[in-house]
Amino acid sequence: MKTGTNFIKATKEYLKRNTGILLGLFVICIIVAIKSDNFLTQDNIMNVLRQISSNMYLASAMMMILIAGGIDLSVGSLIALIGVIGGTLISAGIPLPLVVLICLLVGALCGTVNGFILSRTTLPPFIVTLSMMNILRGATYVFTAGSTVRIDSREYINMGTGYLLMIPLPVIYMLIVILIVFIILNKTKLGRHIYAIGGNEKAAQFSGINVKKVRMFVYIFSGIMAALAGIVISARNYSGNPVAGNGAEMDAIAACVVGGTSMTGGYGFIGGTLIGALIIGLLNNGLNLMRIDSYWQIIFKGIIILVAVYIDYIKNLKKNKSN
Repeated sequence: MKTGTNFIKATKEYLKRNTGILLGLFVICIIVAIKSDNFLTQDNIMNVLRQISSNMYLASAMMMILIAGGIDLSVGSLIALIGVIGGTLISAGIPLPLVVLICLLVGALCGTVNGFILSRTTLPPFIVTLSMMNILRGATYVFTAGSTVRIDSREYINMGTGYLLMIPLPVIYMLIVILIVFIILNKTKLGRHIYAIGGNEKAAQFSGINVKKVRMFVYIFSGIMAALAGIVISARNYSGNPVAGNGAEMDAIAACVVGGTSMTGGYGFIGGTLIGALIIGLLNNGLNLMRIDSYWQIIFKGIIILVAVYIDYIKNLKKNKSN
């Protein structure tokens, strides 16, 4: 009985917190459904879920980084690097489990480099991760000489195109990631520390929180999530492409800020980020179905990010005045 009451209470709180973006999601669905007969088909819905899954891996980690007061611009380039590494290894006959493990370790290593620098210096996260973005993208081009790595392994490809009980495997991975992040942020001491650091880093240090370890964790987790996205995207595309993941970091940031995560740190929820990812995914899908030039998608996403950040700015302004 208590469990049921807690669930109802949590649901009401979730709906209240995300009323605005849920309304926006509903409006987008109505408009696209009116404009396109293919929007509400089962194939298209599964396609949208499959498409947003990769963005959600990134956004889940990006959200924690933003809550902790940072940012990670290197994830898109890491997607490309992991794709070509995974494609090269599987083509060389290395067993799939080992390929996946190596790819995840490479992602964790890249995240460790970001986390190590940012936890031990006062360098801005924007500059550090921007530099890493260029390093990883350049390394990918050097590794492939600018060419695409073809993937023929059915086992590898199935990781991005397969199904489990009619649900695409990438969506299964997404649900697992969401659950993991929810538990970390809401049920662990680590989650409380992430919020505390983003709210007030100096106060967090004085209260005994190991800021360096927490910052290391969020960037390592981001690297692992980017590696997962790289594996799934390369599997879906049957190839590792050095241009893959271009702009993926912006989609992840857009999903976070649209979902209510504060760019100034200290606030954000995985449920809101999921809605943000759905909005970005449905917007892309809807514009494609309505045969609107893909270049407009970039403009619309830029506008959405700007509006979301402005709303966050107004909220913080009101909060500061009330304090």
